[in-house]
Amino acid sequence: MTETVKLFSPYSLRGVTLSNRIVISPMCQYSAHEGYLDTWHKIHLGRFAMGGAGLIFTEATAVQKSGRITHGCPGLWEDGQVGAHAEITSFARTHGAVSAIQLAHAGRKGGMQRPWYGNSFLTEADHGRGDHPWIPFGPSPVPVDNGWPVPHEMTLRDIEELRDDFVAATKRAVRAGYDVLEVHGAHGYLIHSFLSPLSNHRSDAYGGSLQNRMRLALEISEAVRAVWPDDLPLFFRVSAVDGSADGWKIEDTFHLAKALKAVGVDVIDCSSGGISGSATAGNSGRRQPGFQVPFASQVKEGADMATMAVGLITHAKQAEMILKDNQADLIAIGREALANPNWPWHARQALNSQCQYHQWPEQSGWWLERRQQSCDFYSDGL
Repeated sequence: MTETVKLFSPYSLRGVTLSNRIVISPMCQYSAHEGYLDTWHKIHLGRFAMGGAGLIFTEATAVQKSGRITHGCPGLWEDGQVGAHAEITSFARTHGAVSAIQLAHAGRKGGMQRPWYGNSFLTEADHGRGDHPWIPFGPSPVPVDNGWPVPHEMTLRDIEELRDDFVAATKRAVRAGYDVLEVHGAHGYLIHSFLSPLSNHRSDAYGGSLQNRMRLALEISEAVRAVWPDDLPLFFRVSAVDGSADGWKIEDTFHLAKALKAVGVDVIDCSSGGISGSATAGNSGRRQPGFQVPFASQVKEGADMATMAVGLITHAKQAEMILKDNQADLIAIGREALANPNWPWHARQALNSQCQYHQWPEQSGWWLERRQQSCDFYSDGL
């Protein structure tokens, strides 16, 4: 009897069933124009749908214009931005993939350089390219690092407007045809900066105690859940640790995950770091394969809820072992998918999960079947 390959078993969340457990992680492309997606994004995301992934995330999408990481980041702060997103979700659906969107606000990291220009705060050279800075927002007037802009300390009115804009963007995501939504609470962006004591020095209801620092994340998640359809799953991305002794700890993540579960979050997407510097910069030293998987495992057990593992998961057998060892429920890949958009199809073959080329999109599968016949012919003749 053939053993079931868990990586390619269906996975159901609320009213959505994924064809497999492979997720394309949200990956910033820094190529939008005034928050609008263009042809690049359609091709970038479309190739993953053709490549066999079960769930495909559109990159961090700002709920406010000032919530972009860079001038090249997309948004859903106005109705005109919905159309391009709808084209992406429609294409993915025709290839059996489920589309997801990550809603975000960059907070004190807003207005950064595109990474290939330095991945830091904007300089005169960036101004010459037309990328001018704006005043970033944060829980406290604490910059990311020396030389970075000092963020505007958000007022209670600012917080209320932010919550309303997450709700408005969620409604637009529904109209765009997304079936999964994720609130971005990691990598030093706005929600994470409220969670971490390293960046949140407030003395009101949104600062101080762990419960107060969690308040914004919970209020936004609850508000989003209220307008996100009941039959569609809600994810939350967390930096499970800050990577600093005085920062956010794994035990804090347990508390947050339990509270998020209580307001209707279904999956915790477990990343780490980023409270200072670039995303996931809190992990010192050389990163090892699956370096963040233990966070997904600990949160899964500690909070008793579904988790998604991410971070240098590059091989099919590695991904399968994570699932079989019950360390996570979903496997997210990013840069590996950029290198090989057909990673899911190749993973299926590597795990001997009866991958035949007729399962591929017919426009390529037909040719590849004949290529395989040719390869078999020449192999037999050697």
